[in-house]
Amino acid sequence: MTTVDGYYEGPNQEFDWPVVDDEFNEFSERQLDEADMLLFGRVTYEGIAAYWPTGAAQEDGPRVAARMNGLSKIVVSRSLDKAEWASKQLVKGGVAEQINELKRQPGKDIAILGSPSLTVSLLQLGLVDELRIMVTPVALGDGRSLVRTADERFSLKLLKTREFRSGNVLLTYQPAAR
Repeated sequence: MTTVDGYYEGPNQEFDWPVVDDEFNEFSERQLDEADMLLFGRVTYEGIAAYWPTGAAQEDGPRVAARMNGLSKIVVSRSLDKAEWASKQLVKGGVAEQINELKRQPGKDIAILGSPSLTVSLLQLGLVDELRIMVTPVALGDGRSLVRTADERFSLKLLKTREFRSGNVLLTYQPAAR
């Protein structure tokens, strides 16, 4: 998710701005049904793992929580020694090789939720097949940019758009060939 001015997080790490409603939750459920594995960087993993297994998550979105908690997870981190959230694997090095191996295995999609630094790294390595960006109708004016860690330009081809009644817009891109 990003704001219309390109931030995924406010200047004080706020993430209280996404527009979430029933239509968004239904979309989230369908999106998670397309995957059988979730891939995270350390920072996103720690934030998500602190929320989804809780009673608050079960109350706020029980169907999304069930999917989030039930899917296999991979965490890419040089600093974590263990990842304790259910069904997980920790990748400390050889990321490109391990992701390539996972992509060759049969099954559904591997979804990266959040994890902007990891996503940009994998885009630059040519390991992302599709990029979905949900733009929410909020402008923060400052914060952390979705692609702040990109050290080189990458091009995207727009595949489709979807407008939500809330004003959210889903942009689906394919990374352009190098």
